[in-house]
Amino acid sequence: MYIERVPNRGSPPAVLLRESFREHGRVKKRTIANLSDWPETLVEGVRTLLKGGIAVAQDAIRIRRSLPHGHAASVLATIRAIGLDELLGKPADKRLRPLAIALIASRLVSPASKLATARDLAADTACSSLGWLLRLGQVEESELYRALDWLGERQRAIETALARRHLKDGALVLYDISSSWFEGRCCPLARFGYSRDRKKGKLQIVYGLLCAKDGCPVAIEVFEGNTADPTTLANQIDKLKQRFGLSRVVLVGDRGMITSARIRDELIPAQLDWISALKAPQIRALLEGGAFQLSLFDQRDLAEITAPDYPGERLVVCKNPLLAEERARKREDLLRATETALTRLSDKLGEGRPKGRDKIGRALGRMDNRYKVAKHFDITIAEDGFTFRRNPTRIAEEGRLDGFYVIRTSLEAEAMATDDTVGAYKGLARAERAFRSLKTVDLHVRPIHHWLAPRVCAHVFLCMLACHVEWHMRARLKPILFDDDDPAAAARQRKSIVAPAEASPSALAKKASKTTPEGGPVHSFQSLLRDLATCTLNEMTTTLNQAYTFTLVATPTPVQARAFQLLAVDPTRL
Repeated sequence: MYIERVPNRGSPPAVLLRESFREHGRVKKRTIANLSDWPETLVEGVRTLLKGGIAVAQDAIRIRRSLPHGHAASVLATIRAIGLDELLGKPADKRLRPLAIALIASRLVSPASKLATARDLAADTACSSLGWLLRLGQVEESELYRALDWLGERQRAIETALARRHLKDGALVLYDISSSWFEGRCCPLARFGYSRDRKKGKLQIVYGLLCAKDGCPVAIEVFEGNTADPTTLANQIDKLKQRFGLSRVVLVGDRGMITSARIRDELIPAQLDWISALKAPQIRALLEGGAFQLSLFDQRDLAEITAPDYPGERLVVCKNPLLAEERARKREDLLRATETALTRLSDKLGEGRPKGRDKIGRALGRMDNRYKVAKHFDITIAEDGFTFRRNPTRIAEEGRLDGFYVIRTSLEAEAMATDDTVGAYKGLARAERAFRSLKTVDLHVRPIHHWLAPRVCAHVFLCMLACHVEWHMRARLKPILFDDDDPAAAARQRKSIVAPAEASPSALAKKASKTTPEGGPVHSFQSLLRDLATCTLNEMTTTLNQAYTFTLVATPTPVQARAFQLLAVDPTRL
């Protein structure tokens, strides 16, 4: 017997229960019952029975609990695929390692405080399948702090193992500095300093990140919040040479990090090569000394030069027209804002009694600290006020070098070509991208609430490990993310290494259509994790015997199936 749907002109199809039989060598069929008035679920239940299956009544199955699962399974699978779980080590307390893995994964799945993370992992209050997959059971906040402390103690060994994987002798190493604000006032590392988060009145910490050439985070170190960028370089040199055992390394850092003093006192004695850039006053001195001519860049955008002030170094002068336009626009905006502020201050001083030259000068000084372009104005101060006007000569003089920057390196031309040298310095953008992941919606390294200095360092290290996992996930998920999945094509179509990086044709197509070549939606990393979370882990039971339970994973959607395929994840393997 079987169920057949028969078209019915002008009416819904007839649903008939039929039987096949053979008569005089011919196959015939007859209708046993008309099921057209039956509910669809009942019809499909009968169809299942006829196929040899077991039909279950709708009220016979219950979902005891449903947990977001796909994102947790993907993160855990990546941690195991890259062997990070093995790098953590094997503590005497066997519970510490799965708790540490849970802390790393939680920064990607649901970044939160340690108390909130404990509740997210605990069996009774879980908000994902992460704790269930790691068989953690009930989780206390104090356990997570013990795991965090153990992870901090293992930092040196873990970073050394990561360096062994991602850094080789002669490799490029990207180094950059950032800071994050601190909640509270009891941590000895928290200091007032230059805030890159623009958080006024907040204590902060500073941390330096070492990345491989491709931007993969390898090591991180925390410093006091008032530490100047160049003073952190000595620790990194010692780390690379002593702990990581690298005798030849090319350290890439920005102009505020690798200064002439650090090159002379630290990099040269350590026999390390470097790639950095000159500051604006140094570039102006080169121009005034005749080391290069501006007219040289009418038809080209880079030129390699040497200068007596930089013995043994190669200097690559670059001009980016787009950068020049942006700097000119920004300067004009600042000049207009300064004019508005000066006019407002002048009007305010004219309303009351005379203030005196000293008070007017202090007021002007405070305003100069805001926009930094008062040097382009000629200001005349009197007892009862002041007058001002732009100085076109100074403005034009500064504008001459708009779009120019100079790369400096100790590498010889045989070791690295000119274009590759400029590209290596521009590679610092990959370290900055890692900072964006650390500090924004992905991992939430800030704000920091810990009091003990070792625990603050462990927290930052934990976030770096999560960033390391995210880097590997992004690399595999590029075909369905907005990330460029064909950088080689982008490099081929780039007219010059000085020009801004261009997206490959495939990346442009994804951005324009918001769909992948397979027709699925293109995601950001975070939106994809949210999508994967809807592939749930369901604890099932029956109304007949609630002691009997079984687990079912929801069928992945096409987008989820594609992501699981790229990550080599089977969400049903529990």
